[in-house]
Amino acid sequence: MTYPDSVHFLYSLGNEIKTAKLGLERIALVLDALGRPQDRLRFVHVAGTNGKGSTCAMIEAGLRAAGVRTGLFTSPHLSEPTERIRIAGRPVSPERFAEAFRQVHAAVEKLLAEEALDWHTTYFETVTAMALVVFAAEPVDRVVLEVGLGGRLDATNIVRPELCVITPVDFDHESFLGKSLPAIAGEKAGILKSGVPAVFARQRAEAAQVLEARAAEVGAAVTHTDAWRIDDLQLDARGSRFRLAGERRLNIACPLAGEHQVENAVTAAVALVRLGVPDAAIESGIAAAVWPGRLERVSERPEIVLDGAHNPAGARALAAYIGRFYAGRRVCLIFGAMRDKAVDEIAGILFPLAQRVIVTAPRQSRALSPESLRDLAGYPAVLVARDIAEALAMSQDLTAPAPDAIFITGSLFLVAEARERIGAPQ
Repeated sequence: MTYPDSVHFLYSLGNEIKTAKLGLERIALVLDALGRPQDRLRFVHVAGTNGKGSTCAMIEAGLRAAGVRTGLFTSPHLSEPTERIRIAGRPVSPERFAEAFRQVHAAVEKLLAEEALDWHTTYFETVTAMALVVFAAEPVDRVVLEVGLGGRLDATNIVRPELCVITPVDFDHESFLGKSLPAIAGEKAGILKSGVPAVFARQRAEAAQVLEARAAEVGAAVTHTDAWRIDDLQLDARGSRFRLAGERRLNIACPLAGEHQVENAVTAAVALVRLGVPDAAIESGIAAAVWPGRLERVSERPEIVLDGAHNPAGARALAAYIGRFYAGRRVCLIFGAMRDKAVDEIAGILFPLAQRVIVTAPRQSRALSPESLRDLAGYPAVLVARDIAEALAMSQDLTAPAPDAIFITGSLFLVAEARERIGAPQ
């Protein structure tokens, strides 16, 4: 089976969020049939609402700087599904991806024929199994594993990690995880396991109570990032620098932009301390971390920044960034979103910060039409573009004052299309 064949089949399984079937029974059966590759691996398991991907990237970079051969599993991808499965910082080859798919798909088909499975594993379950097969075959020394949705019933929760990490918990995917912050936190806390230490980022009080209660229940020793002091914080539009003081003293230079990334860098640093990584590797690894599509500057003239702020918490982080570094400047906002997102709330946070707002839609069946976006937002003088190409052209309309900066945000699908069109490095 070729790489395009494998990708086509995965996409035929349906959108990984919309068709999610939470539970561990299917992934357990498939991995048993594949020889339980997860039992041959060491994991850092990361859950949370926002920041878990960038935290994973920084943890992986720190481990790699210490000479550890790493596996990294994240979702979603921006351009190609191969980005989800990385070895030593690089995506697996299309050929290796296709071979892993062939192995997993064959195991699933056999189980279906034996009526041991009720249906084919979902997109996310299939790719999770593929990643574990790849990492075990390489092999890698440690895997940084990002939860896909929630935690308790997420396919990644089939592993027994050596460290659990929970980044800030906020509202997202309420239809799957619950309508309240305690309910969502309960799902995230589901990754905690007896005797496995954990690192908790700073949390809202309602979420913290649930996480702490679950940790106490299972006997997980918790390290809290708020026990570490941040000194001499320097923030600019390109990242941050600070001294982190706790049981050790670290000089952190975080290349990921946004004030919210300070907490993610602290969480990654504390996790790396717990893993026994030397100070020098923690500092150099975090300084070299890359996480595309999140406050990523892809052009200087005109200045274009991409950010996948697809939920209210992400929108608040982007708004804080614009307010801090672009106050008084002419900002153009290009925005597109999926139908299942809190569009009115996100628009209320972001649209007032821009002098020009252009709504559009990525090439996705779940995308909200630009006209519906405009009507839902209820914001005056919103321009409508058919696609990202037209939106970029409209942002540079010479009949209006040129913007100082263009922010493309909302959906990661839109961010991916913009990266491809602008020619950002993959």
